[in-house]
Amino acid sequence: MSVQILHYCEFEARLQRSGIGTAVSNQRTALAATTVHVQTAPRIGCFVGRQRVDLLHCNLMGPRSVLLVLLARLLGITAVAHAHVTAEDFTGSFRGSRLVAPWLRVYLRWAYGLADVVVAPSAYTRSTLRSYPVDAEIHVLTNGVDRSALDGGEELGRRYRERYGLGAGVVVGIVGNVFERKGLQMFLDAARALPYQFVWFGPYDEGVHAASAVREATSAPPANVTFTGWVEDIRGAYATIDIYLFPSEAENQGIAVLEAMSCGLPVILSNLPVFREYYADGEDCLIVESTAGAIEAIDRLASDPAARDRLGTAATETAATHDLAAVGEGLERLYREQLR
Repeated sequence: MSVQILHYCEFEARLQRSGIGTAVSNQRTALAATTVHVQTAPRIGCFVGRQRVDLLHCNLMGPRSVLLVLLARLLGITAVAHAHVTAEDFTGSFRGSRLVAPWLRVYLRWAYGLADVVVAPSAYTRSTLRSYPVDAEIHVLTNGVDRSALDGGEELGRRYRERYGLGAGVVVGIVGNVFERKGLQMFLDAARALPYQFVWFGPYDEGVHAASAVREATSAPPANVTFTGWVEDIRGAYATIDIYLFPSEAENQGIAVLEAMSCGLPVILSNLPVFREYYADGEDCLIVESTAGAIEAIDRLASDPAARDRLGTAATETAATHDLAAVGEGLERLYREQLR
């Protein structure tokens, strides 16, 4: 018997280029292979009448989502909240985010607590939410990676190298929005210390809400650093990069890491609990404690193609364990358990 759900993402159009947008897309692609029937637009018919859903799944707990969860509770419909956002993950993303973060923590404690169950992308995120504390049941499920959507980027990679003047040498790169939290300072410091080309594929803000560090870095980067802005196809971005440097200061999981691994890239990560949870230093990645460690790791991999291949092959195997099939099965199992 199929399960009828309302799978809602508030501000969805604005989040398409974000990790949340990717996670939502991954969920819907994964659920298409299950017996779960998905509606994405909240309508009166979702809550009353013949089209009534069995379950509401909200991916961003903004004001509309909170109202939907309250309505679902009133009508006896199970509500699931997905914890893509924490105060820790928000800090360092936008101008003023460090001031807002403590208040966001209070809000999220209340908003996530309204749901019957919260889905967290890692045990680290679950422990973070429990520290607030969020009293709802918290279920851990990977955001997954759409491996098939990343195939066939080799020719695009050659074009991107030419477009951005990266040459034929070793390219160190990262994919995603340019935020301080993503390790911008370490990225720049490593570039200044090394002779390789560094490239950051992803959009960056230039308005009043942009952090000053981001504006300064993107307007006057070191000579060997390129900030591309938005690119039309991330397959080309990953195909351009030889060494993936992801020195983030806080992550709930980091979908871009899984994407890089899926593309067979050797990955260098900062020493975060969530990375230790999912990956093994020296086996499918390198985990570094500092800028000096990142510089040493980059230099070592740049001079050793065999080591890059070895790490990249192991990374591909790790990414396969986060396939969308696991996401679909996990969500369907969770929905059915909640509806018993």
